[in-house]
Amino acid sequence: MHPETRARLAGVSTATLCTALFKRGLRNQFIQDVRPLNASLPNMVGPAFTLRYIPAREDLNTIKVFEDRSHPQRVAVETCPEGAVLVMDSRKDARAASAGSILVTRLMKRGVAGVVTDGGLRDSPEIAELGFAAYHQRPSAPTNLTLHQALDINAPIGCGDVAVFPGDIVVGDREGVVVIPAHLADEIAAEAVEMTAFEDFVAAQVRQGASILGLYPPTDPGTKDKFAAWRKEQGR
Repeated sequence: MHPETRARLAGVSTATLCTALFKRGLRNQFIQDVRPLNASLPNMVGPAFTLRYIPAREDLNTIKVFEDRSHPQRVAVETCPEGAVLVMDSRKDARAASAGSILVTRLMKRGVAGVVTDGGLRDSPEIAELGFAAYHQRPSAPTNLTLHQALDINAPIGCGDVAVFPGDIVVGDREGVVVIPAHLADEIAAEAVEMTAFEDFVAAQVRQGASILGLYPPTDPGTKDKFAAWRKEQGR
């Protein structure tokens, strides 16, 4: 991902990105039922690095499996690239955790951009205090082995009903997480910056009492000229 694209995506909302994707016929890119543990953090941006869980089978998921250094969950945590987002497919099942504070702290220390699961995270109060972007469905104290068996690393997955391919660009904000196909990231980022500037202009006009009719979308004569003047005044 180009540094300029990353910077642009860090300054726009998932709502704006969803609209830009909608214009291209992509209507299912917002991960469902996933929210930030700490909504005060800046946007999370990074390419997807994935981990897939399947339902656990009791004879294969005893506590002893964590002694195996090749355990896929441990390998994923230790190999997720710097600047990437670890995205976990937990089948939308939050009855057992996808990970806990120790593994999430390790991701943070390794320079990973964030973590997303459509299941739950344990030690969620501690994770919320890390200052690290983490998104989940809800808190879940039971260890992942209770219900989940880690299997595939960096393969296509489903997370919150969204198809996530390795390298897709993942953006999270206070509202949730959106997945941008990698080949569209540059153009989506550029368009989203323009959309954000215009929407900020519209919001300012509405706060001053303007009607949205003819303003949003800008069908009235002169609206685009007013936007250009406002943008110049704002230095944007």
